[in-house]
Order: sequence, then structure tokens, then C-alpha cells
Amino acid sequence: MRALDVMTRTVITVNPETPVREAARVFAENHISGAPVVDDEGRLLGMLTEGDLLHRTETGTQARRRSWWLEFFASTRDLAATYIKENARLVKDVMTAKVISVQETTPVSEIADLLERHRIKRVPVVYDGELLGIVSRANLVKALASVPKEVTSAASDVDETIREAVLRELGAHRWAAPAENVIVNGGTVYLWGVVTSVEQARAMCIAAENVPGVKGVEDHTDFPVVIPAM
Repeated sequence: MRALDVMTRTVITVNPETPVREAARVFAENHISGAPVVDDEGRLLGMLTEGDLLHRTETGTQARRRSWWLEFFASTRDLAATYIKENARLVKDVMTAKVISVQETTPVSEIADLLERHRIKRVPVVYDGELLGIVSRANLVKALASVPKEVTSAASDVDETIREAVLRELGAHRWAAPAENVIVNGGTVYLWGVVTSVEQARAMCIAAENVPGVKGVEDHTDFPVVIPAM
């Protein structure tokens, strides 16, 4: 499997000129812990994560003041960077500019190594500087859950053909799942993601079942989590 087989294509992003408080609202409303920062042309500029918003003066969570001797030996660069993270008002000032990214053809094994080695939760998929999607740990878990006991290269080619056919069929309908929620392994179609009705989930299953070559369909879709009002 490659990045293009498992990546989320519809990605929530923020602009470098977005106020930090607005970015925090986007995170909260969409239940995400990070988002790519892109310009108006969709080019990747950086990543903003919940870690970048952890220590803020607005919430009184700024880092504790260092003892005088640590303050004395700390570089002015480090002190200034900490101040920016805690007080800056725009995303461009608090985001991480040095972003680890992958290409569409990057194997998922390499992506897993990157996530583990750099202790990050997600990695953007980029082509010529433009953001195409994102691969998260959750995407890799979905892929793992869909892998049969044995996969040959020939079977992989057949699965890719079946997946493309399923996506073409689903693409004709508004109720269909996004491409990243459709995985094919060993001729079996695995459907993931959030649905709003039993009928929507069943329609996707029927659409997949009717594609030539499909041996079976496993429905792993679920309804959205409703958070009760306090």
C-alpha cells in the first residue's frame, strides 16, 4: 500500500493569517488535533498542532518562569521563540514551519517509520509543494485492519482495479464515502467513515457489492459521536 491508497483527501486546513483563537475553534469543532497550514494556492507552508497551542497567555498555561540561572544561560533565541508561541496572534507565528512530508507513492511502511521516529501523529502528502492529502495514525490502523493474511503483488493489482471501479460507482452519488474510507484487499471491500443513516451505509455496501470482482463487503462505518450539552 502507498500513501495515495490510505490518505485522507478532504483535509481541514488553516491559513497563515488565521488568528490563533480561530484556529483553536476549528480544532474544537472538528475534533482534530492538527491541521496543515496552506496559502491561498493550496501550497503547504507548515503544520499547526495542539502542541503549538498548549502554552498560551489567554488560558494562563504559559510555561513557568525559569529560575534566574536558567534564564541567564538560555539563548535569547530560545527566550524569544517561547514568547512568540505564548503571545502571537496569528497562525504563521506559532506553526511548525519545518514539515515532514511524503509523496503519493511513499509506501505505508515508510510512513509508519516516520510517524514513530519523529513522534508525530500525521504527515501531509505533497506533490510539487501542493497539499494533496494527509496520512494519520488512524489511517494506518484502518489499513492494518483491512489486510488479509497473505497478499501477492498480482492480487494487489487486482485490488487496485476493483477499488478504482468501486470509487467510480460511489463517486456518482452524494451519499458516498470519501475515497480514503474505501480499502480493498483480497477482493474484499472495507468501508470506513461516518454515516448519517442506516440507509446511507447500506447503499454504499450495495454499490460495492455490484462491482465485478468484489468477493465481499465489510461495513465498518459508524454514526457520529454526539457530545451531550453540559
